[in-house]
Amino acid sequence: MKALIVDDDFYSRNMIHEILRQVAKCDIAVNGEEAIEAFKRGLLDKAPYDLVCLDLLMPELDGQQALREIRALEQEHGISPHSESKVIVTTMLADEKETHDAFFLGGATSYLVKPIDEEKLMDEIKSLGLI
Repeated sequence: MKALIVDDDFYSRNMIHEILRQVAKCDIAVNGEEAIEAFKRGLLDKAPYDLVCLDLLMPELDGQQALREIRALEQEHGISPHSESKVIVTTMLADEKETHDAFFLGGATSYLVKPIDEEKLMDEIKSLGLI
């Protein structure tokens, strides 16, 4: 599995990386702009991400916009909705509106509340059929 971890918070990035590196080749982005560039590179190299763990609230380009652009890139490359990357939004409880919008407007697959729990993240990845 190939995963992209997108979070501006060092602690959150490292926590998710420590969990995922057991089962995935992980790349890291610290904001939405880096995420889009990494995602685009993966598509161009014919090595798309299976999983994106995406923080919603980030400086510069937030997770909402990054998610919309990621889904647009997939469409441009002819990737069907069934074959899209699985996107797990990582969010704080206070982010209810952003989480709602990520699902209904952005095409997120699921979400987890921070701080990320290893068992919950692994269960979610299994339920998405990635491992």
